[in-house]
Amino acid sequence: QVQLVESGGGSVQPGGSLRLSCAASGSILRLNAMGWYRQAPGKQRELVATIQSGGSTNYADSVKGRFTISRDNAKNTVSLQMNSLKPEDTAVYYCNARGRDYGLYPLDAWGQGTLVTVSS
Repeated sequence: QVQLVESGGGSVQPGGSLRLSCAASGSILRLNAMGWYRQAPGKQRELVATIQSGGSTNYADSVKGRFTISRDNAKNTVSLQMNSLKPEDTAVYYCNARGRDYGLYPLDAWGQGTLVTVSS
């Protein structure tokens, strides 16, 4: 069993910044990819950013240059620094972690989601 706990969502004005954090715990042997996804009202969940254990990153075009993903492999945590926020960034943000558990089964865990609202 793996749990992901997110923190850091909230409300901010356009142009502002927020930082999301996510901590993974439980039966984790290793985590390969960690990332953030978001789902706006009436839309499908979409990728925001991912980071591999070696540090390589991938970003959605809509957030490149504004968001930065980072992770601490020793602590099994991942963070998303969001700058220059826009109203279209408003969504529920979900943390995701993929890897292997101690039983060597693949794991694909999701957090409960944290709401980010960008509005004046």
